[in-house]
Amino acid sequence: MIVQVLFVQGGGAGTYDDWDGRLVDSLRRELGDGVEVRYPRLPDEEAPDYTRWSLAIRRELEALDDGAAVVGHSVGGTVLINLLAKEPPPRRLGAIVLVAAPFLGAGGWPSEDVRTPADLGARLPSGVPVHLFHGLQDETVAPSHIDLYARVIPQAQLHRLPGRDHQLRDDLSEVAAALQT
Repeated sequence: MIVQVLFVQGGGAGTYDDWDGRLVDSLRRELGDGVEVRYPRLPDEEAPDYTRWSLAIRRELEALDDGAAVVGHSVGGTVLINLLAKEPPPRRLGAIVLVAAPFLGAGGWPSEDVRTPADLGARLPSGVPVHLFHGLQDETVAPSHIDLYARVIPQAQLHRLPGRDHQLRDDLSEVAAALQT
């Protein structure tokens, strides 16, 4: 059972306070009082930098207990998953969740800093459930990005959510349900 969650915010000016805070509130409400949801503010959210964000996320991962889940939204999810593929996490994870994460590479968003490896799934910690969530009305990150991730993380469970936007309409009830199974 998951008792601790690290939520990694997305990028953009005001995201921490004005946008992703509502996602965290939803997740906390759905998971209940028995689950600690950590929500650190990442540096320079208006201009996310892979190197700076991955260092900050790494510090947060080190502070987790074994069995904690990690949830990354948007660009935060992209940095998180590529960091986990590059460096094994310092703790045993209970689950990895991406919400509306842009795929970097062929068919996805271009990046000079990061390219999602073709064997991403094989590089992730063995035996850890991976869940990919994407709203089908997302106008920020095309819903096709979930399919790009599915190709490189074949073990992932896909959750396509009709009628939901990039912020999943501030409702992470499906994410909470996945973490509670």
